[in-house]
Amino acid sequence: MSKQTAQIVYEGSLRTQAQHLRSGNKIITDAPVDNHGKGEAFSPTDLVATALGSCILTIMGIVAERHEINMEGATASVTKIMASEPRRIAEIHVKITMPENLSFSDKEKKILENAAHACPVGNSLHPDLKEVLTIAF
Repeated sequence: MSKQTAQIVYEGSLRTQAQHLRSGNKIITDAPVDNHGKGEAFSPTDLVATALGSCILTIMGIVAERHEINMEGATASVTKIMASEPRRIAEIHVKITMPENLSFSDKEKKILENAAHACPVGNSLHPDLKEVLTIAF
């Protein structure tokens, strides 16, 4: 059986505080303004979209290290698009931008592109959720 990952406390006013049990790090979430919240922190759906971007960069980083490819300083810009009826995430757009001072061979680009599509978060999301991934080398 797996160890518990997090403990989450509802603090009232549509805010939660989640603690990662292994590290002790904490994340606060707020309901978004368009859903009765203050929007002063990530919403739970923001975290899902952000997790996708973080996961893509992490998997790319694992593969980059394995192949001795430097991608330090790469960034991910994430855009979440909500739908209603039912309220859900309809689309997540992730744009990976590689640092301008780095160059990549065609082989390295292909290795990194394949890694980006092997993200466990993306593989866990419902197939109806549209994922749009672009990588700017």
